[in-house]
Amino acid sequence: MMRANRVILAALILVIIESSIIPWLVPTPWSGRLLPHLSFIMTLLVAGFAGRHRAFLFGLSFGLLQDMLFYGHLIGPYGFGMGLVGYLAGLVTEKRLYMTVGYFIWMVLIGSVMLDSTVFFIYKLFRLTELEYGYVFYWQLAPTALLQLFIALLMYVPFRRYLVKPSNSSGEEGSE
Repeated sequence: MMRANRVILAALILVIIESSIIPWLVPTPWSGRLLPHLSFIMTLLVAGFAGRHRAFLFGLSFGLLQDMLFYGHLIGPYGFGMGLVGYLAGLVTEKRLYMTVGYFIWMVLIGSVMLDSTVFFIYKLFRLTELEYGYVFYWQLAPTALLQLFIALLMYVPFRRYLVKPSNSSGEEGSE
């Protein structure tokens, strides 16, 4: 079980960090290449600990927020992509008893490539980009996925500690 109020507050703080601090940390020549989505990492945490439906709504709402704040060409690609990837990650995670760090690493790596690929193909569908997928993968998707992986590794333990309610084990229930 997740603490919903804390998760939403943490995601809003991550959106503020993503829009104010991250642009200063990314070197100027790499500013078009590295586009970390911190609220997407939070969506994957929600998918792992709260289920697919909450991850879908969380990803949809914060994706639309990112569409309105950062990207003016279309409203909806990040909302659609984050909602879709959050739902799929929650669907795959439902079959597991618990989420480990290794499983979360793979989920972030595959999920970030899926998100950026979805947004690229939506832009390609509406002819907003003329770039080829191979170039975009090499130039933007792979570096962004690796950066998001590194950030997710830093975020996993503290966010799991403060945002997930501890579950009672069978030995703790009979202690009274």
